Amino acid sequence: MLRPYFQKEKIEAGCDEAGRGCLAGPVVAAAVILPKKYRHKMLNDSKQLSEKQRLEIKKDIISDAIAWGVGVASPGEIDDINILNASYLAMHRAIEKLKVTPELLLIDGNRYKPASDIPYECIIKGDGKFLSIAAASILAKTYRDDLMRQLAIDFPGYGWETNVGYPTRAHRDGLKEMGSTPHHRMSFQLLPSQLELFPD
Repeated sequence: MLRPYFQKEKIEAGCDEAGRGCLAGPVVAAAVILPKKYRHKMLNDSKQLSEKQRLEIKKDIISDAIAWGVGVASPGEIDDINILNASYLAMHRAIEKLKVTPELLLIDGNRYKPASDIPYECIIKGDGKFLSIAAASILAKTYRDDLMRQLAIDFPGYGWETNVGYPTRAHRDGLKEMGSTPHHRMSFQLLPSQLELFPD
């Protein structure tokens, strides 16, 4: 059972990101403030849900949340400042979009670099422990998946419509055949070995 809050007396925003391990596309973060007595029979860590469930719950979160925001850091920003700092940047942008200023941030993971004086708590596997972080994980995941499927229309051949930028066989085969796109993270190792580009 996910917990509704960390500190009952404070306005809390759960924060999570999606897409850190991808070869292409942005990293996306979300921040969500839920009512203190919020309950949802299906809300859970986005990784534990089917795509259909995530999309259904997303509608409820957007409807029920006191405030929510989504932030994006581009592949270029990932290459410039590294994926960890880009994840923080996406979180900062998501938090800035909240219509209500939180008094405490619940950050999924074991570290965070704040951009404001809002207190925060880092919670390892927090998306499986707190409702607000789980809600943020769903918004970040669904927003990013939709974005990558849109990009797949203009950049076919990499399988983004199904792998959403993660390093699957289809994605790597596309890289071997067609090379990289403007949406690839050039600071990442796109192929296991450069020699694979030149098979015997």
